[in-house]
Amino acid sequence: MSDAKRPVGVALVGMGTVGTEVLRYMETNGDELAARIGAPLELRGIAVRDTSKDRGVDSSLLTDDPVSLTLREDVDVVVEVMGGIDIAKPLLIGALNAGKAVVTANKALLAEYTDELAEAADSTESDLYFEAAVAGAIPVLGPLRRSMAGDQVERVVGIVNGTTNFILSEMDSTGAAYSETLAEASRLGYAEADPTADVEGYDAAAKAAILASIAFHSRVTAKDVYREGISAITPAQFESARHMECTIKLLALCEKVRRSDGTEAVSARVYPALIPLGHPLASVDGAYNAVVVEAEAAGRLMFYGQGAGGAPTASAVLGDLVAAARNKVMGGRAPGESTYRALPVATIDDVVTRYHVSMSVHDRAGVLSQVAAEFSNHGVSIAQVRQTESEQGAELVVLTHRAAERDLAATVSALSEMDSVREIVSVIRLEGEDQ
Repeated sequence: MSDAKRPVGVALVGMGTVGTEVLRYMETNGDELAARIGAPLELRGIAVRDTSKDRGVDSSLLTDDPVSLTLREDVDVVVEVMGGIDIAKPLLIGALNAGKAVVTANKALLAEYTDELAEAADSTESDLYFEAAVAGAIPVLGPLRRSMAGDQVERVVGIVNGTTNFILSEMDSTGAAYSETLAEASRLGYAEADPTADVEGYDAAAKAAILASIAFHSRVTAKDVYREGISAITPAQFESARHMECTIKLLALCEKVRRSDGTEAVSARVYPALIPLGHPLASVDGAYNAVVVEAEAAGRLMFYGQGAGGAPTASAVLGDLVAAARNKVMGGRAPGESTYRALPVATIDDVVTRYHVSMSVHDRAGVLSQVAAEFSNHGVSIAQVRQTESEQGAELVVLTHRAAERDLAATVSALSEMDSVREIVSVIRLEGEDQ
């Protein structure tokens, strides 16, 4: 067999839902993959925690020693789909240092340690691919890294967690409370037994860190991402959103901003926000994901599809596997990490957007003017005010013009100390309008 046709050896680490789908596709579409790569793929082994479990594969392929498997001389590409950090991090760094190409779907690892993985890849000029780490089957990282390499990305906004999008979509369409829709998400298999990573925004924050790092050529980790979850969202907020012809989505937002001292920085944040019904993300319902990229030359681009699940995620893994294997056959390398801009990460205080503030107030003369004065005192301009009556008094809903987060926070703090304000019911940001 000529060198051009020498099989590309693959080590699969993890055989859960995604790993099983990757293996199935490799087996059923081997000839197609070989034609695209220029050589056949050969599975060298599968690392699993329990080798005694029947997994429907040749038991001789199974091992509980992932290090020995990934460092074998006949392994060219390591595909990691087991997740976690403690085992995966040293394993993949070791594989890269040994000259293996790595394909991973491990968003938690990448959101914290892309720098160490990239340095290991650079040391041996090896490939590091991770399309499946963000938005499942949706190809967004590849276009950001390659197709838009000559453009200037200004903003990336996305719905990148299917569990929370399902919950919020159900709350919007049925009027049900958060707890009811979370229970339904669990029953249908959209929510994990412990949904904290999803509903409190940790999953989306990891993905936001990856998106921001690539889009703005600067290292951003999950710890840099401002994060709020959806557990405090109420049916009343959806009702108020409908009055404004909006809905509520958990958004991952990454953009370049100007800090108070005039310097440029990267903002990466995750929180539930109002978005107008005319915005393309407003119609993304159920467990689907979508990412909107705004760039100087390309304008607005939208990527939409299934953001989770075994088969969709396996699709992204397989795309990376084909690319990495082709590079092994042809003698090339994918673009490495690009952090040349090294922009600092902005705090939430540097964010400028609009705000929807709902408060319960005493129903008496002069309250509205007092509230309006407090907004003015802190440099926050009011766009709209709506007042409704209740048994407890009155509810004021204030929609602001664009304002800095620090100014809005100071305003809310001052309002909460006013005798005429019974309670600040909610504060939610308005995103998705033309900047």
